[in-house]
Amino acid sequence: PLYAYAKFFMSHCCYDAIPTSSKLVIFDTTLQVKKAFFALVANGVRAAPLWDNKLQCFVGMLTITDFINILHRYYRSPMVQIYELEEHKIETWREVYLQYSLNSLISITPDSSLFEAIYSLLKNKIHRLPVIDPESGNVLHILTHKRILKFLHIFGSMIPKPRFLQKRIEEVKIGTFKSIATVRETETVYDALSIFVERRVSALPVVNEQGKVVALYSRFDVINLAAQKSYNNLNMTMQEVIQSRWCCIEGVLKCYPHETLETIIDRIAEAEVHRLVLVDTEDVVMGIVSLSDLLQALVLTPAGVEALFS
Repeated sequence: PLYAYAKFFMSHCCYDAIPTSSKLVIFDTTLQVKKAFFALVANGVRAAPLWDNKLQCFVGMLTITDFINILHRYYRSPMVQIYELEEHKIETWREVYLQYSLNSLISITPDSSLFEAIYSLLKNKIHRLPVIDPESGNVLHILTHKRILKFLHIFGSMIPKPRFLQKRIEEVKIGTFKSIATVRETETVYDALSIFVERRVSALPVVNEQGKVVALYSRFDVINLAAQKSYNNLNMTMQEVIQSRWCCIEGVLKCYPHETLETIIDRIAEAEVHRLVLVDTEDVVMGIVSLSDLLQALVLTPAGVEALFS
């Protein structure tokens, strides 16, 4: 039965999924925003817990979403330096930004079950969940959907595979199929940032005039603007971005309606990506199948829990 996955995650705690060694970068809130983003790039990490020295505790996370929001908010034109990005400290940015959002760090303890971690990730619509030791107050690891799927892939082989996994994606309708956020080749990086901010999606299929997918532009690709120090030229078209390859757009990872759930899960796990673009035989975008969708359908729904309060 499908409930086996829920049971598997209920019987393992967050500590079990922490790798023996992994990189953790922590920023003090007085650090300049620009330096922080360069540090993310230099260390190849996507997010960092924020330490407030005055309060002597962790107060939040700095993620690529912050970078996107800053660029989107302060960008005027290629000729104008983004002063706020150059001079802002993290704490200044948080004061500006947090007027509009929740100011609390969502975290989990090492003893909590992985089932609770999945629920927290999906319910709060976040991609990074810090595991904090309640005794020392230290961040031990940052849990992600990918890490959880990898854990299942490595240790879940003992679970008998539910027949449900042999169903085709078109039968089970797992994923997003309506009003898919896409960006046209002719649109600019700034247009893409606007869609990220407004639609709160984590990746955009880049489509040509025929609606065929030619690339995938993810939030993570945006951080390369910091690496290239080219965050001043957001007027580049997506086509120029793809051709110049300063973003690491690799071939789009696709899936097709006739493929089984098992095939799709294996593909996502092996490629270590967060989502696949569902296309028809002509490569026209039909939907997006993400790790969140899969975890909801395979783990939470069978346990009678709906986390996605859309």
